Amino acid sequence: MHKARFAIFTLSFLLLMALIGPLLSPYAYSDIQLELKNTAPCLKFWFGTDELGRDMFTRVWWGARISLFVGITAALIDMIVGILWGSIAAYIGGKAEELMMRVCDILHAIPYLLIVILLTVIRGSGIVTILIAMTLTGWINMARICRSQVLQLKQNDYITAARALGASPVRILFRHLLPNAMGPIIAAMTLTIPTAIFTEAFLSFLGLGIQAPAASWGVMLNDGVSAMRYYPWRLFFPAIMITLTIFSFNLLGNSLRDSLDPRLNR
Repeated sequence: MHKARFAIFTLSFLLLMALIGPLLSPYAYSDIQLELKNTAPCLKFWFGTDELGRDMFTRVWWGARISLFVGITAALIDMIVGILWGSIAAYIGGKAEELMMRVCDILHAIPYLLIVILLTVIRGSGIVTILIAMTLTGWINMARICRSQVLQLKQNDYITAARALGASPVRILFRHLLPNAMGPIIAAMTLTIPTAIFTEAFLSFLGLGIQAPAASWGVMLNDGVSAMRYYPWRLFFPAIMITLTIFSFNLLGNSLRDSLDPRLNR
C-alpha cells in the first residue's frame, strides 16, 4: 500500500509539473540565448541551460508533456483495440478465434524498429508516427490478456444463465464478461504506459521520434550524452525524470496487479 501511495504521489507531482512547470519560467522551451549557453543550475536557471542557452527547466517539463501524452495515449489505444480483439476472439471461439490469434502472432513477429523506420520514411518523424508505430503491435499483449480472462469467465454459471435468459452476445460481453475482467486489464494497461514512455524516449534518442527544437526527454538525452563529461546537468535532469516516471508507473502497476488479481490474493 505504501508503494502505491508513493507511486501515486510521484505521478501526481509529475503530471502537475508537466501542466504548470513551463508556466513557472519566464523562458519558452525554444528561446535561444547563446550568451548563456551551458550555464550551470542557479537561481536564474534552476536546471541550467543547454548548448544554445535554452532553459532546461522549461524544456524538461515541456518534455514531460510530450512523454506522458505519448505514453498514456498509446496505452489507451492498446487497451481499447486489445480488449475488443481479445474478447471477441475468446467469445466466438472455434476457427475464428484461431485465425484472429494467428494474426496476432504474425504481427508480433514483425521487427518493431522496421515498422518505425518504414513509417518514418512514409510519414516523417513526429508524435503521430510514434503513436502509430507503437500501437500497430502494442495491443497484442493486451488482446492475449483479455482473451485469457474471457475464456475463464465465460465458463461460469452466470454466463450460462444469461444465455438461457436470451441475452445477446454483445450484452453478455460488455455487461457481464468485460467488467469482471477489468482488474488484470487495468493493471496491464498501467504497466504498458512506462513501456510506451521508454519507447518514445528511445526512438527520440535515436533520431526516429520527436525532432529538435521540440523538447522531448529522448531528444534532451541525445543532446546531453555528448556533454555528459563537462555539463552533466544536461543529461541528469531528463534522465532522472524518465527514471522516476517509469519506476512509479511500474510500482503502481505491480500494486494494482497484486490487489486486483484474485489468484494472488489467495
